[in-house]
Amino acid sequence: MHYLLIYELTDDYLERRGEFRSDHLELAQQASQRGELILAGALSEPADRAILLFQADSPEPAERFAAEDPYVANGLVRRWEVRRWLTVVGELAAERP
Repeated sequence: MHYLLIYELTDDYLERRGEFRSDHLELAQQASQRGELILAGALSEPADRAILLFQADSPEPAERFAAEDPYVANGLVRRWEVRRWLTVVGELAAERP
Protein backbone atom coordinates (compact mmCIF):
# COMPACT_ATOMS: atom_id res chain seq x y z
CA MET A 1 0.00 0.00 0.00
CA HIS A 2 1.03 3.58 -0.56
CA TYR A 3 0.68 6.43 1.89
CA LEU A 4 1.32 10.12 1.34
CA LEU A 5 2.73 12.21 4.15
CA ILE A 6 1.66 15.75 3.32
CA TYR A 7 3.33 18.67 5.04
CA GLU A 8 1.92 22.20 5.09
CA LEU A 9 5.03 24.35 5.43
CA THR A 10 5.45 27.67 7.21
CA ASP A 11 5.92 30.89 5.25
CA ASP A 12 9.57 31.08 6.36
CA TYR A 13 10.37 27.43 5.59
CA LEU A 14 13.00 28.20 2.93
CA GLU A 15 14.80 30.66 5.19
CA ARG A 16 14.84 28.36 8.23
CA ARG A 17 15.34 24.86 6.82
CA GLY A 18 19.14 25.07 6.51
CA GLU A 19 19.72 24.55 10.22
CA PHE A 20 17.73 21.29 10.24
CA ARG A 21 18.17 20.03 6.68
CA SER A 22 21.01 17.54 7.22
CA ASP A 23 19.15 15.83 10.10
CA HIS A 24 15.93 15.80 8.07
CA LEU A 25 17.70 14.27 5.05
CA GLU A 26 19.44 11.68 7.24
CA LEU A 27 16.05 10.60 8.61
CA ALA A 28 14.74 10.39 5.05
CA GLN A 29 17.74 8.34 3.89
CA GLN A 30 17.20 5.88 6.74
CA ALA A 31 13.52 5.48 5.84
CA SER A 32 14.49 5.02 2.19
CA GLN A 33 17.10 2.37 3.05
CA ARG A 34 14.43 0.45 5.00
CA GLY A 35 12.28 0.49 1.85
CA GLU A 36 9.58 2.65 3.44
CA LEU A 37 10.17 6.03 1.79
CA ILE A 38 9.92 5.87 -2.01
CA LEU A 39 10.03 9.55 -3.03
CA ALA A 40 10.05 12.85 -1.18
CA GLY A 41 10.33 16.53 -1.90
CA ALA A 42 8.87 19.98 -1.49
CA LEU A 43 6.51 21.57 -3.97
CA SER A 44 7.83 24.78 -5.47
CA GLU A 45 6.54 28.12 -6.59
CA PRO A 46 5.36 28.46 -3.93
CA ALA A 47 7.25 26.19 -1.52
CA ASP A 48 4.21 25.74 0.69
CA ARG A 49 3.90 21.95 0.90
CA ALA A 50 6.03 18.82 0.81
CA ILE A 51 4.93 15.35 -0.26
CA LEU A 52 6.55 12.12 0.92
CA LEU A 53 5.50 8.79 -0.61
CA PHE A 54 5.69 5.76 1.67
CA GLN A 55 5.17 2.09 0.84
CA ALA A 56 4.04 0.05 3.82
CA ASP A 57 1.32 -2.20 5.22
CA SER A 58 0.01 0.61 7.43
CA PRO A 59 0.38 4.37 7.86
CA GLU A 60 2.66 3.83 10.86
CA PRO A 61 6.03 4.41 9.09
CA ALA A 62 4.82 7.75 7.69
CA GLU A 63 3.38 8.80 11.05
CA ARG A 64 6.61 7.79 12.82
CA PHE A 65 8.64 9.77 10.30
CA ALA A 66 6.63 12.93 11.00
CA ALA A 67 6.94 12.39 14.75
CA GLU A 68 10.75 12.17 14.45
CA ASP A 69 11.29 14.81 11.75
CA PRO A 70 13.29 17.87 12.89
CA TYR A 71 11.27 20.00 10.46
CA VAL A 72 8.13 19.13 12.44
CA ALA A 73 9.80 19.36 15.85
CA ASN A 74 11.24 22.81 15.08
CA GLY A 75 8.09 24.36 13.66
CA LEU A 76 8.85 24.40 9.93
CA VAL A 77 5.74 22.28 9.35
CA ARG A 78 2.49 24.04 10.19
CA ARG A 79 0.37 20.91 9.82
CA TRP A 80 0.79 17.37 8.51
CA GLU A 81 -1.44 14.46 7.58
CA VAL A 82 -1.06 10.93 6.26
CA ARG A 83 -3.42 9.75 3.52
CA ARG A 84 -3.67 6.35 1.88
CA TRP A 85 -3.08 6.65 -1.86
CA LEU A 86 -4.79 4.02 -4.01
CA THR A 87 -2.28 3.69 -6.85
CA VAL A 88 -3.63 1.71 -9.81
CA VAL A 89 -1.43 2.47 -12.84
CA GLY A 90 2.33 2.21 -13.26
CA GLU A 91 5.09 -0.19 -12.33
CA LEU A 92 4.87 0.60 -8.61
CA ALA A 93 1.07 0.61 -8.41
CA ALA A 94 -0.12 -1.18 -5.31
CA GLU A 95 -3.80 -1.65 -6.25
CA ARG A 96 -3.94 -3.24 -9.69
CA PRO A 97 -7.44 -3.41 -11.25
